Amino acid sequence: MSDPINPVPQGHGDVCNAISNGIATLLKEFYGLGPLRTKTYYEDDLVVCVLRGGFTQVEQTLFEGGRGSSVVLQRMDFQELMRKRFSDVIERTTGRAVIGFMSGIQQQPDMMCEVFILVPSDLVDENEIPTDAPLPPIE
Repeated sequence: MSDPINPVPQGHGDVCNAISNGIATLLKEFYGLGPLRTKTYYEDDLVVCVLRGGFTQVEQTLFEGGRGSSVVLQRMDFQELMRKRFSDVIERTTGRAVIGFMSGIQQQPDMMCEVFILVPSDLVDENEIPTDAPLPPIE
């Protein structure tokens, strides 16, 4: 039976859209404002989400007042706290465990980037994969 709230993506484009929507929804939930545009790239063991817009009025004011570094630090701290929630979106959508997460932000043009590395990956040795990271089913 399908779940109308969390539908299982069918194709590659559906997976990318579901990831974009899931990450944007989390940002909107926790910041009160989500990105204006999102695009997700998913290839091999790499998922990259690029998000445009979504700085709060306070953050924009800080940027304009020359205090952009405080916004970047605060956002980076937030992204680290959100690691599990973001990874859950990726794992639920792709069916693969996340073993790496990196985040970046800039103001001009305003962009945020979330990068995820999935299991299996030839970037890491088998002994480096956390034991709680399940391998995907063999198709």
